[in-house]
Amino acid sequence: QVQLVESGGGLVQSGGSLKLSCVASGTSIFSRYDMNWYRQAPGNQRELVASMADTGRTSYADSVKGRFTISRDNAKNTVYLQMESLRPEDTAVYYCHSSRLFRNYWGQGTQVTVSS
Repeated sequence: QVQLVESGGGLVQSGGSLKLSCVASGTSIFSRYDMNWYRQAPGNQRELVASMADTGRTSYADSVKGRFTISRDNAKNTVYLQMESLRPEDTAVYYCHSSRLFRNYWGQGTQVTVSS
């Protein structure tokens, strides 16, 4: 059973930066997992923010393109989300998600709050 633990959230001013981390445990083949970051703001549906496939291919939501960067360190079983030029509308709980062979795993989430 894969477990995901996020960290790095917090309160930041508009225009600031944060780097989220997600460490995976319970697997020896982390490199074979597709890794994603989702977010959910109050009253909104959970939305996909950034993805990195096991091949290294990345994709981003239009709202974060050019500001957010997803990366991974397979040796550390860790995926990152570097967030730059943060805006108040980026305020949400950010969740790490992994998937492989139709199995899905979620972290507990980390709160990101951007003040104006």
